[in-house]
Amino acid sequence: MATVTMDKIVSLCKRRGYIFQSSEIYGKLNACYDYGPLGVELKKNIKEVWWQAMVYEHDNIVGLDAAILMHPRVWEASGHVEGFHDPLVDCKQCKNRFREDEISPEKLAIKQCPACGTKGSLTEPRQFNLMFKTHMGAVEENASVIYLRPETAQGIYVNYKNVMDSSRLKIPFGIAQIGKAFRNEITPGNFIFRTREFEQMEMQFFVKPGDDDNYFEEWKQKRIDFYNRMGIRKEKLRFHQHGPDELAHYAKAAFDIEYEFPIGWKELEGVHNRTDFDLSRHQEYSGKDLSYFDDVNRERFIPYIIETSAGVDRTLLTCLVDAYEEEELEKDTRIVLHLDPKLAPIKAAILPLVNRDNMPDIAMAIYHATKKHMNTFYDQGGSIGRRYRRQDEAGTPFCITVDSQTIEDGTVTVRDRDTLGQIRISKDTVLNFLKDKLVQ
Repeated sequence: MATVTMDKIVSLCKRRGYIFQSSEIYGKLNACYDYGPLGVELKKNIKEVWWQAMVYEHDNIVGLDAAILMHPRVWEASGHVEGFHDPLVDCKQCKNRFREDEISPEKLAIKQCPACGTKGSLTEPRQFNLMFKTHMGAVEENASVIYLRPETAQGIYVNYKNVMDSSRLKIPFGIAQIGKAFRNEITPGNFIFRTREFEQMEMQFFVKPGDDDNYFEEWKQKRIDFYNRMGIRKEKLRFHQHGPDELAHYAKAAFDIEYEFPIGWKELEGVHNRTDFDLSRHQEYSGKDLSYFDDVNRERFIPYIIETSAGVDRTLLTCLVDAYEEEELEKDTRIVLHLDPKLAPIKAAILPLVNRDNMPDIAMAIYHATKKHMNTFYDQGGSIGRRYRRQDEAGTPFCITVDSQTIEDGTVTVRDRDTLGQIRISKDTVLNFLKDKLVQ
């Protein structure tokens, strides 16, 4: 089996309309990407599967969509204004900039630049805040400084009381949110693994202190099971526990779910026990009571929070990497994406074998009948083999071909992407066939 590289994934994404470099015709904008026709479908499907698993499968988790722009005091309370920094060094020779932790201690000691090799050219480390600043107000000189949110979680914390009261929820309960976040990363890279604009899928679960350890273990298991349900290979997943040197100041415990990317084992999702840090800080900075009253046990407390935090973009990259295969056939190599059917951007391609004998009309009728219910694709250009290969690269699980036998008995050929097996079914049952396959 050929090695999967990030370059191969990038090439396929552009070729098949998954992901494009942002502002490419202007020379691109670094670490920013646009999602093409297939990319937006895959992204939508990932978010829907996550929402189903988080909200619809739990009777005590509800959704939220908080604003990207928030009161500046939110970020003071969260610690982002004071502590959300990376130590940076600049090379006076080649003008490159690096995070301090990217340079080996030996080179750092002699201030040798890893890019140009010049000794003594690195500046002293200085702190760089990762939040994007902007201004709110008609005149910039008099406007208030605000920030593009670097994470979606704070929007959940400041709305915890609103959601709890309006939804009549009792501890334990969760709030789920999918939304954009922004970080002025100094050294982004590896395609969409780390970008400056990204989308998060987060769920904050509010629990009684003392019950947090059990819920933490429960959510660890639920979250790794989620990736198994998405078809991600189990042997490519593992937990990484944060040691004392890695643990965030607010966390009692933290585990990363890691995936083995072409660039090595990297974080896919974080599961954290954030204790009562967040609500306590917002209570302190806002002056509002954020405690919870347990009317059963007649006690008041500030809830602990179990956080599950995943990136949509990083999850999408995981799905592409995990599904990619170069399959050696007798005469050539077949590139195929083995995406789970419920995630695949195109569920089926409807193909007339040739453009005669009413085959295009029959195929177009099947396409219109299925397109109302799911994303299907019609293609009549080129040889049938070439059309099959295009759909294999796109990750389409089924190809429905109208051929001469269709004219005779009303059946069509169904080709399976993964097995290359073919069966015949009635053209009138195509929609039901696809629906059955997509819920498995």
